[in-house]
Amino acid sequence: MDAVFKALADPTRRSLLDELFKEDGQTLSALELRLPMTRFGVMKHLRVLEEANLVTTRRRGREKLHFLNPVPIRLVHDRWVSKYAEPWAAALSGLKRDIEEGTMEKVFEIYIKTTPERLWEAITDGEIRRQYSFGLRVSSDYMPGSRYETTGPDGTGVWVEGENLEVDPPRRLVQSMTALWSEEVQQEGPSRVTYEIEPVGDSCRLTVIHDELPDARCS
Repeated sequence: MDAVFKALADPTRRSLLDELFKEDGQTLSALELRLPMTRFGVMKHLRVLEEANLVTTRRRGREKLHFLNPVPIRLVHDRWVSKYAEPWAAALSGLKRDIEEGTMEKVFEIYIKTTPERLWEAITDGEIRRQYSFGLRVSSDYMPGSRYETTGPDGTGVWVEGENLEVDPPRRLVQSMTALWSEEVQQEGPSRVTYEIEPVGDSCRLTVIHDELPDARCS
């Protein structure tokens, strides 16, 4: 966590994260215009944020896009926020997300010390996934073109459903996603979620991309 605290200690780097929070997936040139410093200075601060895994990047054509990765901040949160404070913290942060303007794409990244096969199993096995998904159970045969659905903790009611668009174990899973837990979210229609698993030494880098989102919606 030292790298995270070091990265967050600098006000310029916090400003960069603020800019990515407002509009995720920006190029270096776009970020340079938002800060009173040279291109080299922005690159230097982005490098520190990337080393702390607070910013992740993806290539889109000739452009390199920068995304805010909140996972390390969440890990800091989990270290000190008790189970009693969590519902209040989650409710207030959810209120903030609902009120503020959303973006078209979100990219999350985390390193997990495991094998690609075990990580794939944790994503696709309904019983394992239930343990870290608030009791929700996912069921599917995970064949390309097949359906999946997520039911509530009591096993009744479909909360999420969709199609397995790409299935390449243990490297890549792409699914459409239609949220069904309220009439409001049902009206937003489907989006897309991509899981990418990449071995890195004795660990795996898991990248989760939530895109094809309607305007003014947060993932």
